[in-house]
This record gives sequence, structure tokens and C-alpha cells, in this order.
Amino acid sequence: MGLNKVGVAVWGLVALLAGPLPSAFAQGPAEPFRHGVAIVGDLKYPAGFERFAYVNPDAPKGGTLRMSSTGTFDSFNPVLNRGEAAPGLPTVFDTLLKDAEDEISTGYGLLAEGVSYPADFSSATFRLRAEARFADGEPVKPEDVIFSFEKLKELNPLYTSYYSHVVSAEKTGDRDVTFRFDEKNNRELPMILGQFPVVPKHWWEGNGPDGKPRDISRTTLEPVLGSGPYKIAEFKAGATIRYELRDDYWAKDLNVNRGYNNFKNVTYTMFGDRDVEFEAFRSGNTDFWQETRAARWATGFDFPAAQDGRVKKEEFENPFRATGVMQALVPNMRRELFKDQRVREALNYALDFEELNRTVFYGAYQRVDSFFFGTELASTGLPEGKELELLTSLRDKVPASVFDTPFKNPVGGTPQASRENLRKAVELFKQAGYELRGNAMVNSKTGQPFRFELLLSNPQLEVVAVPYQQQLRKIGIDMSVRTVDDSQYTNRTRTFDYDMTWVVWAQTLNPGNEQRNYWGSSTANQEGSRNYAGIADPAVDALIERIIFPADREEQIAATKALDRVLLAHDYVVPLYYGRTARYAFWDKFEHPAELPTYGTGFPSIWWAKAP
Repeated sequence: MGLNKVGVAVWGLVALLAGPLPSAFAQGPAEPFRHGVAIVGDLKYPAGFERFAYVNPDAPKGGTLRMSSTGTFDSFNPVLNRGEAAPGLPTVFDTLLKDAEDEISTGYGLLAEGVSYPADFSSATFRLRAEARFADGEPVKPEDVIFSFEKLKELNPLYTSYYSHVVSAEKTGDRDVTFRFDEKNNRELPMILGQFPVVPKHWWEGNGPDGKPRDISRTTLEPVLGSGPYKIAEFKAGATIRYELRDDYWAKDLNVNRGYNNFKNVTYTMFGDRDVEFEAFRSGNTDFWQETRAARWATGFDFPAAQDGRVKKEEFENPFRATGVMQALVPNMRRELFKDQRVREALNYALDFEELNRTVFYGAYQRVDSFFFGTELASTGLPEGKELELLTSLRDKVPASVFDTPFKNPVGGTPQASRENLRKAVELFKQAGYELRGNAMVNSKTGQPFRFELLLSNPQLEVVAVPYQQQLRKIGIDMSVRTVDDSQYTNRTRTFDYDMTWVVWAQTLNPGNEQRNYWGSSTANQEGSRNYAGIADPAVDALIERIIFPADREEQIAATKALDRVLLAHDYVVPLYYGRTARYAFWDKFEHPAELPTYGTGFPSIWWAKAP
């Protein structure tokens, strides 16, 4: 569940813990409005609750948080999956529901004071708060919600897929919007409909400062109007942006917002190079740094401010308690070169993770061996119980290996192990119709060399790409490495214009509709989807449907493990590595609650500036 992305904007990442189906779902005929939604288990907070338990309700408001971001921006339009959206933009817009970071897969009313749905989940109705306002004082109306939803589905392929079974949105009361579905018993739909940004219809259908009509189908650098806590105060296109906390924010005293939005100003400075960005942090020109390189975390904080305590380093496991991650190199099966499973398996044998972990990563990482790595949803051993039943029902459609061979990545780390893995890779290529001629791996029939390009978005990834390139060269494969700027990378991946690329999929503990977008046949050729590998497999499709429509949590877990096992058996990706903590460094200007929420750090929403 949740449209999530590393490198792509996310409107709410939610997660789910195991447990019985919620009593709230046993709806009576009256279909009452409820103050929140829980997909599994009951809501932690009752109607009329004062605040979330993990916030400091007395956190002072004020100060400036100076952030940085790599790349550039050319748009403030939150609807489009085109252009480069400005960092921090989601703070300008409210959503119908707001997630609680100490629960998994719950949403409480923000723009909506309540949500109602029938027992068969064939529709969902949201009732807007009478006091909800945009920054210009206009009330948030059902027409705004409908306009936002329809434009997202029309103009953004991610939402087109995500909300593919939401067939209509209509005004059913002065403050009511009803969404109707073309399928029943999809428990996730009411929850995920609470996640999209609601934009003002009247503003987008009006004229801009130049007197010309605005066009929501195009990027814009006109500061946009929203109903959220922040407004765009000033910016320099592609370089800097400052968001200012609105004194007149309509929901600043709402229970779901108490202790939130504590910085008066939040600024972002854009950098074209990650190393230069770090130097800006070291010198005190920015306040916060999230480290993604193990080597720098281990050796790069030897400057005076870090040694004397003016810069703090902290690691948080909270965000990963309910998040599974697959980070991988992804061959594009739309290319003939990668259609054979044996070729893809061979490419995995050529990656020596253990050597990289020793020489580059200071032993900080684990090899990813599941599409739901680090969670209870990851497949292990051999299938049994409900998982085995599901796979048996698809026996003629899934690889035979899922029944008798647990997935294991090749293990390197020594010269002997590396040589053995490369021999295995050569043998797999031979089985797939290739052979070594001289120093080149070629197609046995055509003589065409096996040659491809790895597309990257960040030069820092070359620390892995170059050793992999060298390993492949040992077996006659010519892999070129091309690193492009953010804009070009975004455009090329949206249109699947690559041979192989580097992808991170983040999974919640409640997988659902987004699985179609990741692996479903319907999105294999849908530009803008996250089906980067080009997967179109009937067994995968069948298992996705079982995940979305489980009889209970036990079946959902079994179906997810089965899907994981089938995806791994097809060798759709070359798994990489991941850590299970978020590494934060920040200048000692801020404070946060002593007990952070179970499933998140709350940064920057519930942190605050120290008194001067």
C-alpha cells in the first residue's frame, strides 16, 4: 500500500502490522462516518483524541531549517509526473487523511472529518470539514476534491494505475464526496483515497499574473495555492526555495496537527553534486544531512564541528521497522537482450557483493534477498501451508524451482569464489545461446556481442557500477556506465529508455494496489509506471490479486511470500544491498521528542528549533 518511491515524490507512506481484520470493517447498514481508517487492527486513537502520543504539544514555533537537495526543480505543479517538482512541495497541500507514525496503515481525518464505506467496500464517502480553507480563504469543497482526483488520474500515470479501480468521484452532499469502485472487497481503497493532494479548482481554472488561463496539464513556476501549513514565500528557479509557515493555516490547532509544523521557515538549496552538497553541510551552510554512503559515514565526519559536538550523528531504525526494500540493478526485458531468464541469472553471478561490502562499504550492508527484505513478508526456505497451496494452484505457471529450491544470491568475497561464480555465469550464457569468442561474449548464431548500457542518476553509484563493469568484462561482456542529470534520468526511466538501471522499491507491510504498478502486466508498457523490468506474467498477476483481495491477514502474508518467491525465481533483478537504519547528521540547533514514533523519525514535521 502507498505510492512509494526512492527518487520519486511520495504522498504518504503507510504500513501494516499483522493482526485480525478490523472490527471497524464490520459495517452495519447505516454506514456511519468514522474519524479514521485502519486496514488491519483497530484505530489506536479514539474519536475526539487530543493529539498523537509521540509529539511535543508545547514545541515552540519558529526558527529556520536549512535543507539541501541534489538536482534542480522546474515545477510547483503537484499533479504532474513531468518536470522536476520542487523539494518540500507536499507541505503546501493537505490531504483528506493524515497518517499516524506510531501505527501501521491508519489514517485520521485532516481535510475530511469522517469517512464512510459499505461492508463490501464498493464505495467510500468523505465528509469535508466545514472549516477547511485554502490559503486565499476559499473553502475546500467537494468540487476541489473531484477536480484533484480526476486530474491526477488523467495526467499522472502513477495515479492512473494506483486508482485504476476507482471509476468515479461525485458530489453527494454539501460537503460529501463519494468515490465508486468497479470491484468489491478491496479494503485498501478507502485508505489510499485519503492520500492524494487536494488542489483548488478555482485557482487552476483562473488566470495567472500574466492574465492568461492557468493550465494544470503543464509545469509552472508560479507559486501555487494550497490548503497546507506552508506557502512558497520566495524562490530562485532551480536553485533555492523558501517555505513559510502560514499564521492563518486553518488546521494548525487540529488534533492531527498538534506538535507538527514547528519551523517558521524551511529552505532548500539545490546542488548538482552530492559531494559539494556535503561540503555545504560541513561548513554550516545547511543544517541537515542524511547519509547514504557507508564510507563517508565511517570516515567523513572528522571535521571539528562533528568532533566537538556541534554536529550530531544519529542512526534511527524506526523508518525500517515497517518497510521492506529491494534495491537492485534492473535489466529491461523490453530489450531482446534480457528476455532469457538464464541471462538475467548469469548477471547476478557476476556481482561480487561480499568484495564490495569489504572494500567499499566497511561491512555496513546486507545483500538483499527478497522484494520485501527485512520484513515478515519476505519468503524464506521452502513454501509451506497457505503459501504452498497458492503456488500449487499455479503450478503450471510458476518456475518449478519455487517448490524445491530456496532463493540464494551467489556468494563471493574470495578470488576462488569469484572465479567459480564467473564460470557459472559463462555456463548460463552458453545455455542461453552465447559463447566466448576471444575476449567477447557473443550470440552463437549471429556473432552479435553482448553489450549494454547501465543508466545511473548519481555519480556516487559508480562505486558499485565500475567494479561490476570490471567483473563483466572478465567474461567478455561490455557494459558501459552512463550517468545523466536528474531531468534526463527521469524522462528516460518514465519512457523505459534504458538497457539496465538502478532502482529502489520500498514496500510497506500492507502491500496492495501499488503491486500492479510495480509488477503487473497492465503496467508493463504503461509509461510512468514503476514496472521498470517490464514484467508481464500471469502467475504474478494472479498473486497480486490475492494480495489485494485476501480473505484474512494470514492469506495476505502467504500471497505476498508467494509473489516474492516467484519474482525471485524469474531473476528479474540483480539484487544489491541495503542497511536497516537511517543515518542523520545535523547541526546542534534542533530538538526532537525523547521518544520518536515507532515507525518514523518525524523529521522535520515534529522536530523544532532550539531557543536561541
